[in-house]
Amino acid sequence: MKLSHPFTSALTLALLALTAACVAGCTSFDERQRTWIFQPSDRSWGGGVEATRNMDDVWIEFKSKVTGQASKLHGLWLEADKPLASLAAGLSNDDRPVLLYLHGARWNVTGSAFRMRRMQELGFSVLGVDYRGFGKSSAGLPSEDTAYEDARAAWDWLAARYPNRPRYIFGHSLGGPIAINLASQVSDESGTIVEGTFTSIADVVSTFKWGWVPISALITQRFEAIRKVDQIGSPLLVVHGGRDQLIDPELGRKLFDAAAEPKLFVLVEDGSHHNTNTVGQPQYKAALTQLFKLDSR
Repeated sequence: MKLSHPFTSALTLALLALTAACVAGCTSFDERQRTWIFQPSDRSWGGGVEATRNMDDVWIEFKSKVTGQASKLHGLWLEADKPLASLAAGLSNDDRPVLLYLHGARWNVTGSAFRMRRMQELGFSVLGVDYRGFGKSSAGLPSEDTAYEDARAAWDWLAARYPNRPRYIFGHSLGGPIAINLASQVSDESGTIVEGTFTSIADVVSTFKWGWVPISALITQRFEAIRKVDQIGSPLLVVHGGRDQLIDPELGRKLFDAAAEPKLFVLVEDGSHHNTNTVGQPQYKAALTQLFKLDSR
């Protein structure tokens, strides 16, 4: 596996700096892990701002139980621009499904605007949110617990505003275990979709050049999706790019194998970690029809 992406490079550096971090103390090591894993920023892919054209800004405010502080999330809302034919699911064209989009590391929600538009093309209205520490959301170093809490706050916001519309959860890369955690806790989701994601941080580290170093017990930000995926009570779609050089496709397959039925695994042969939902659009459409009975026009 190539280690060209900042996420993998950062985790490799974490391995090399492990001893020094442990000496510095557990608290310091935890903070370094959070920085290495999330790489929070207000950066986005080139052209990301243009991709947000016609998207509405959303602000979600709540009191954090994790930090005890008043918190605010910034999101982008993209309404579906076409109806969805879903007769098999008993939906009318006015009942367009809503998708909560949970992005991965490093880039803010603006950097995910391209992928959000791909999901809109499949018939969804899409809400993408920044975790605290990213973009315009409340400042602070994110953690596994705060990211889980942010996802739940965004889900509750959607549920309050669109209680009668089918709602789906989507997670890309690091957003995958965040999506799976949310889906394992709620009962009002119609389905869950994860793309280019993994079983746990420890498993991701094990695929790297220095993965043989026994550091699993020292990882504080574990994101152990594989321990929660069988608790999801809705259909699960796992999508992975066959040319993903950041997250080994075998980790996506392993996550799928641990999940309960109904479920579907889609391997997009020419998909990378970044373009799978573009080159794999036809496969996405077929999967939505097969698993969720959603037929996008």
